Order: sequence, then C-alpha cells, then structure tokens
Amino acid sequence: MADLEIIFLGTGTSQGVPVIGCDCTTCKSSDPRDNRLRSAIFVRTPECSFSIDTPPEFRIQCLRENIGHIDAVVYTHSHTDHILGFDDLRRFCEMSGEKMPIYAAPDTMADLRRVFQYAFETEVIWRNYIRPDPHVIDGAFSLGETRLVPLRLPHGKMILNGYLMMRNNEKLVAYMTDCHSVPDEVVSQVAGVKVLVIDALRHKEHPTHLSVQQAVDISKLIKPESTYFIHMCHDLLHEKTQASLPPGVFLSYDGLRITV
Repeated sequence: MADLEIIFLGTGTSQGVPVIGCDCTTCKSSDPRDNRLRSAIFVRTPECSFSIDTPPEFRIQCLRENIGHIDAVVYTHSHTDHILGFDDLRRFCEMSGEKMPIYAAPDTMADLRRVFQYAFETEVIWRNYIRPDPHVIDGAFSLGETRLVPLRLPHGKMILNGYLMMRNNEKLVAYMTDCHSVPDEVVSQVAGVKVLVIDALRHKEHPTHLSVQQAVDISKLIKPESTYFIHMCHDLLHEKTQASLPPGVFLSYDGLRITV
C-alpha cells in the first residue's frame, strides 16, 4: 500500500453542482465529473484513516466509497457545508463501540459544541449516539504516523485551518480549502510538497475564494509535483476547464483517488 491515499469525497462549493433551479451547461452536463457534492477528503494510511470535514452529504459519500471505518475527523472550519454531516459519525461510533476523536481549532471546536450540543453535553449515551472525543488543535499533531501541520488561511473575515500532511518528514499533501489567498509563510511551509489540493472556485475573482488563475499562480510558487483543484462551482465545466490548465494541474472530481 502507498504511504497515503486520498479519496475526494466531494469537490463542490457550498451549493454543490448541479445547483437547484439552474439550467446552465455544467448543471445539465451528462459528464459525472460535473456532479459535485460538498468538499471533503478521506485519507487512508497503513495504520490510520481519517476524514477532513463532514459535509451535508457525508453519509452518501461514505456509502459511495464503501467507507466502513474512520479513526478520526479533522475540521478546517465551521461553515455549514463542512460540518453538517457530523451526526453521520454516529454509525461509526456504533460499529466500533468507541468515541470518535474530533480535531479542530479552538473557534471551530466551540462552534461544533454549540451546533451539536446534544452530542457533546448529553448525560445519557445511547449505543448508536455519536460520542465525540474533542481535541483542540494548538499546533502540529499526529494521526498514526502522519504528521498534520495546521496552515492558517484567510477565508473572508475568518481564519481557517488547511493542513500539511507529512510522513517520515516528507511533505506529501497540502490541503487548502476555502481560502482567498495563501500567505507567504504558508507558501514557504509547504514549498515542494508532492501534492497540492487547493480551492479554485471559478474563473472570476471572489472575495473569499481563490479563482482558477489565482490557484494556478500559487501552485507555481509552491512547485508541487501535481495540483488538484477543489471547491468548484458550476462556472467550471470539467472537460473544458481541464483543457485550459497547465501540465500537472488538474480539476479533481467526486470519487477521484490518488496515492502519494
């Protein structure tokens, strides 16, 4: 087995694609790569597996990818398109009989405790309830032999966590969802990473997300072996957009699997 496998559970923006009530070319496309659930990835290593975020379709995504075990969940931020599948974790707790380790920055953990108060504060724990085991992120941490380094990224007025994933001190994957820029210090942190996964909402610039060209420019600074775009809206038709990208830069799609 490769050191690290990534499954793209979803690659769409907050409304997903197709968008409700839209008749655009992408929303009516017959190409399955143009169907995008809300963004998240599942990471599998020889000794551990974890999800980054739990979108509203998390149950559907896990069924589609035949995911029957998760060791932990790592959150980027608390916007609804990244957390509302939280309750679907209850089935994993039921099967394992164990609590589910939840990793999040202090502000994100506070929001999770508020939104899912029943899970964090209930006194009676039923067998099929989610049983979170909260871990507040205050620096780098490890899941199995994978070292996760938080990357502080601006998303409008908030700051969220991207993550650099390392094994044996090698930079394998940098995951940067929902950001409108990448600070110089983060570029330096992840420079030379094997795989960059980065926000690329649409062609037109946006106040809280990177555009396609901005994401391409950042990729050129970081110089990964390959780059995959995520969190894409219906402005981006997969086949047409992919044909316009430079070598080594790809649109991801739901169900895509890569190994590093």
